[in-house]
Amino acid sequence: MHYFWSFLAVTFPSWQEILAPLLPSEPITDPVTIFLIIMAIMLVAPLLFERLRLPGIVGLILAGVIVGPHGFGLLERDNTIILLGTVGLLFLMFMAGLETSLDDLKHNAKKALIFGLATFAVPMVLGMAAMLLLGYSLLASVLVASCFASHTLLALPIASKLGIMRSQSVTITLGGTLITNVLALLVLAVVVKAHQGNLTLGFWLFLLPSLTFYTIATLWGVPRLGRWFFRRFGHDEGAEFTFVVATLFVVSYFAKLIEIEPIIGAFLAGIAITQLIPQLSPLMNRIQFIGNTLFVPFFLISVGMLVNPLILFQEPRSLLISAVMVGVAIVAKFVPAWGASKLFQFDFSNMMVMFGLSVAQAASTLAAITVAYNIKLVDQLTVNGTIAMILVTCIASPWITARWGEGMKTSNAPEPQSSNLSQASPQYRILVPVANPSTEDNLLQLALILAKSTNGTLLPLHVLMDARAPISTEAKLQQERLLDAAETIAHAAVTDVETIGRVDDSIDKGILRTTQERNANLVICGWKGYSTYQDNFFGSVIDNVARRTLVPMLITRFTHPVQSTQRVFLAIADPEITTASFQQTLMLMQTLATELKASLRILQVHSNPRAARISGKIPGLDEDVPVQQIRGNFVHQVAQILEIDDLLVLTHNAYPKRLGAPVLGAEPEAIARQHPDISIIIAHFPHLT
Repeated sequence: MHYFWSFLAVTFPSWQEILAPLLPSEPITDPVTIFLIIMAIMLVAPLLFERLRLPGIVGLILAGVIVGPHGFGLLERDNTIILLGTVGLLFLMFMAGLETSLDDLKHNAKKALIFGLATFAVPMVLGMAAMLLLGYSLLASVLVASCFASHTLLALPIASKLGIMRSQSVTITLGGTLITNVLALLVLAVVVKAHQGNLTLGFWLFLLPSLTFYTIATLWGVPRLGRWFFRRFGHDEGAEFTFVVATLFVVSYFAKLIEIEPIIGAFLAGIAITQLIPQLSPLMNRIQFIGNTLFVPFFLISVGMLVNPLILFQEPRSLLISAVMVGVAIVAKFVPAWGASKLFQFDFSNMMVMFGLSVAQAASTLAAITVAYNIKLVDQLTVNGTIAMILVTCIASPWITARWGEGMKTSNAPEPQSSNLSQASPQYRILVPVANPSTEDNLLQLALILAKSTNGTLLPLHVLMDARAPISTEAKLQQERLLDAAETIAHAAVTDVETIGRVDDSIDKGILRTTQERNANLVICGWKGYSTYQDNFFGSVIDNVARRTLVPMLITRFTHPVQSTQRVFLAIADPEITTASFQQTLMLMQTLATELKASLRILQVHSNPRAARISGKIPGLDEDVPVQQIRGNFVHQVAQILEIDDLLVLTHNAYPKRLGAPVLGAEPEAIARQHPDISIIIAHFPHLT
């Protein structure tokens, strides 16, 4: 057999020899040309492979093979490529952390723990056995097995599109992913130290306490530092993005100081900071855009440059290693999914979705094998096998998830806690009057979260009053600046936007008329937190709009950036629970809490001391949302519980019954005066009264 492969290698010359007259004799060194080639790859390769219904990640890796030193030799894997590839690697692990939530473990925690340990242990055992049989050393076998154990949720967007994200099997897979990826990265850290000869008792005595302190400090300290920063500098979009990127590299650097791989720090940084960044916010969009379109492709191309396809002919063992790695990866992820489905009594569709989500090898696998190759623990044969495994699993994962996810939609009975939320939500057209640059950002952020969750449209409005005199140029320029800023924020969040600048008799009439003309179905406006006597007698802008509007309103007072919210408190009185306005408010706030990654809590205040506690379930409320029932004065009881990063939500569906009373009722103003540092939303549904 050896002579056969040698004959092929001699008979069929490499493409480098065939195309030698057309290729440069030396790799390209001009920075502009290098960057041009890489940009062309980033543009063409994903588009081409997606047209072939293959993941774009595959195209970038193969493009790296073609232009790299083992392909046409156009580019050399020099220090610049290595630097940008390392940044891309850290960004890849950081974004994997951003997609992971510690809250996932709260739902079905025991089942997630069982599946996570199983989908880690089975690949470790099978992988070690297979690699040892192939003649690998113990350390190399353990490291390659840890690559089998980790996985990337490549097909998660497909599950989201199919509407099965809330299913039990997907939730368990999400929780299991966190467990297996963390364990796999820890195995990587230990193997690297052992290979370097530093795996001593002193290493363990240093690693365990320092890793524990480092993890706690990251998961506890980063969110608190981030909330302080966003509260202080939350209106500077550039500063927000720079803070997030700086956090990634600071945490990664400290990981290196305690002698573990920086990719572990990047992963932990993502988990720690994800709770501060709403999924649908412009900031999250910027992070994903920069990472997915620039840094991560650099890493994938640099990985492709490591691959030497000629080894397939020069070294037949490469084919064997690739086949074994692909087979073990598939079997090792199928067995835990099959066992979990039998244990938890899932049907075949749920089992296949768990397998489809967990079989993809990409982020952690590439990270670990790159680190192993750099320290010369594995050779190019293993890198080639890893690339083959990534190719096969990245193609199989989306197809399996889509194929059996469709079956889950019909076979799964709807969960009772999500029955109300599963109803079709309206496609929001949200009107946001903008007048004050200092409060505009929070109003727009709130509107963007709700609009993007239903693929809706943002309608920023600025009204100039017709005072029977020419409107000044300064006023027109101010209107243009406010609307341009709103449009920029909406575009950053990839949300449809229609800016509206108009001249009208008054601000309130402009809002009401625009609501009808543009078919808005929700109005979000700012509120100073109190009403003067003049407002109560003659009516403020909000009062006049609230009296006459035919669509729901969210009247808001934000004292801190909306993304720093930790808890969303929905406070209700006795009679409100049965009203239609409460049900709509509940649906809105459940969506908002989910997107803000904040906890939702219900506070039910019984004003009558003799009233019996309501033991029945609140319609439309998720089972895991805590409901606190207390007796006493509404304002006093609510004010006692609030903390600085809370967002208080009140419902309102009644007009004042006496002259001089606030249109929105006395309670919101009383709470706002007692807590000037608390953000408040008043949900007003006049059409339901």
